[in-house]
Amino acid sequence: MLTSFIEGLLCCLTSKSANTVVPVETSEPADGYEFVEVKPGRVLRVRHIIPDRSMVEEPTQGGSVSCKRKITVYRNGQLFIENLGERASPELKTCPNGETQPNSTVEVELTDCRNSSTPVNIPEPRADSVSAGNNGASETGAAGEAPAAGQTDQQPRKRRRKPKRTVVIDCERKISACKGTHSDLALFFIHGVGGSLDIWGSQLDFFSHLGYEVIAPDLAGHGASSAPQIAAAYTFYALAEDMRLIFKRYARKRNILIGHSYGVSFCTFLAHEFPDQIQKMVMINGGGPTALEPSLCSIFNLPTCVLHCLSPLLAWSFLKAGFARQGAKEKQLLKENNAFNVSSFVLRAMMSGQYWPEGDEVYHAELTVPVLLVHGMHDKFVPVEEDQRMAEILLMAFLKVLEDGSHMIMMECPEAVNTLLHEFFLWEPITIPPPKKEPKNRPETAKAHSDSAKAISEPAKVRPATARQI
Repeated sequence: MLTSFIEGLLCCLTSKSANTVVPVETSEPADGYEFVEVKPGRVLRVRHIIPDRSMVEEPTQGGSVSCKRKITVYRNGQLFIENLGERASPELKTCPNGETQPNSTVEVELTDCRNSSTPVNIPEPRADSVSAGNNGASETGAAGEAPAAGQTDQQPRKRRRKPKRTVVIDCERKISACKGTHSDLALFFIHGVGGSLDIWGSQLDFFSHLGYEVIAPDLAGHGASSAPQIAAAYTFYALAEDMRLIFKRYARKRNILIGHSYGVSFCTFLAHEFPDQIQKMVMINGGGPTALEPSLCSIFNLPTCVLHCLSPLLAWSFLKAGFARQGAKEKQLLKENNAFNVSSFVLRAMMSGQYWPEGDEVYHAELTVPVLLVHGMHDKFVPVEEDQRMAEILLMAFLKVLEDGSHMIMMECPEAVNTLLHEFFLWEPITIPPPKKEPKNRPETAKAHSDSAKAISEPAKVRPATARQI
């Protein structure tokens, strides 16, 4: 603690961070680590593993999913989602409670709305509700309750609200099983604040041994990437641009994005930028579908020198909140995986630069890619209700909650997480065959003539009388 106080005092006097992160010059390309200069003077460390594939298979056809939905936003913050898919598989319409909702209508409130209410799922929308929604909003959906039975026409009719924004999605997406032997497939792993690519060590080794090509970058100021000494280098848009350039460099025909915490936002950004190249997504403890905005009352708004003095306390708090158990094993995991080992300046700039107003619920509702949500039950950073809200907003989402994990679940339960991810990669929707067209029946007259001719040609059969006939 005394050493941290002295370094913090030097930080105040020199106006520079004491523990600046610089690239490691001893790494060789042969060990899987590369250094990519995304911009002049901005160098990111990337672990890129291309396994030796014994055979190359053609990707399977998979299933075709009709993504049809209408998203309407009203001025009071109400979000009205209508799933219009006619042949969507029931497996893709599974609610968090396990029930299915084909052609469902979801009515939720935005997070910035003052009069917020809990989301409401309507399994079967009525015809009047859907037709009225096409013109703006239905009166029952707007008021949230059906009109009284004794309502007369003399009462004043409620004025139909005008939508603030309407988004219509109509596309066909082919989803196939992603096997590691495919040469056109790549997995991207993106960490969050305070992490590094080393937190994915178990996942990178597991999937590279199965034949997958894996790519995991270090965010700027994290791990062994360069750490610019300007706060503007750590805004969401600056980091998202880095991830966009990394993706364009290593992307294949089909790609799967895996994000953790803050890294989930970059995955969502990439899914919007490259919708045709993203096959599936995995969100690990990513939180709810809300726009990012830095908190005004936060400990990370303190001066850098003060944060540096409090770094031992912050590390202890991260250990207690990020892991379900706080023992020697968890401390060793943090040390070995280089997690929460960033400078105070970078940490402060990262937290204050989380400004992304476009990433609201409408932005997430526009995603048509299948998403696996993995949540640790003991996570103290992200409540499970936020991931449940994300599952309700997304079109194709599967929520899995692990009871033995917390925020750093990929390090606590690597076997369980690897199994979930692998099953999701191999999953493909059930293809529903189109209904068979029945042959046109002959006219009744022709059928009658045929029956009469048959009766004439065959001798009459005398049946014994039955009790009913008697």
